[in-house]
This record gives sequence, C-alpha cells and structure tokens, in this order.
Amino acid sequence: MAEQSDKDVRHYTLGENQKHKDSKSTWVILHHKVYDLTKFLEEHPGGEEVLSEQAGGGATENFEDLRHSTDARELSKTFSIGELHPDDQSQTAKPLETLITTKESNSSWWTKWVIPAISARAVALMHRLNMAED
Repeated sequence: MAEQSDKDVRHYTLGENQKHKDSKSTWVILHHKVYDLTKFLEEHPGGEEVLSEQAGGGATENFEDLRHSTDARELSKTFSIGELHPDDQSQTAKPLETLITTKESNSSWWTKWVIPAISARAVALMHRLNMAED
C-alpha cells in the first residue's frame, strides 16, 4: 500500500468535525488527525459514552491521560479519515507527546523505582531517628 503524500490527505475544518457528534456519525480529533469512530462505538472497551462525550471535538488530552496501549494506537489508525485543516490546528490544544515508555527509556526506570526507593529510605531513616529520641 503506497503512502499518501500531504497533497492527498483530506483536511477537515473544526466546523465539519463538530457536525459529527452523535451515534449516527462520531468523529474525534487526536493529535490533529480526524477519526470516524462511528463503527467502533459499541466495541470501545471504555464504553460508547466515553467516545460520545468527545465526539465532534478534540480528544487528544483524554486519550493520552488514559495512556492507551500500543495496540489501541495501532487500531485507531484504521479509523483515520484525514487531518484537521492547518488553519484550525492552532485552535485546538497542542498535541501532547506520546506517553508510551520503552525499555530503552531510562527516565521511566528512574522515576518509577529510584526516586520512590530513595524516598522510602529517607522516611524509614526519619522514623528510626524519631523513635530513638523517644
């Protein structure tokens, strides 16, 4: 399958997207891409209501807050119908960086294990010192 060039990408305005916010036609914007999720409503693991609340608008922040899996991100590509028109991109929140961590990411290991371990040691030491004073 050949990749589309930027000229071949269909662009949608915010106004067009906002017309698709019911169960008959459900569109959302993720990272400035437009997705038609109408056929996915009943299959969504979080329930149809979650997508309905985001319909017709931007859903990037909520999508990233839930830290969707790599599989969910791949599946979402199958529902992509185009991109938000460049003139409207500044009117939506700047796309957040993807929050997926990899095995190669040292910051993930650091923040998830080292900092909590040091904090726990500090609390234990303070507790011991407090108990020794009594």
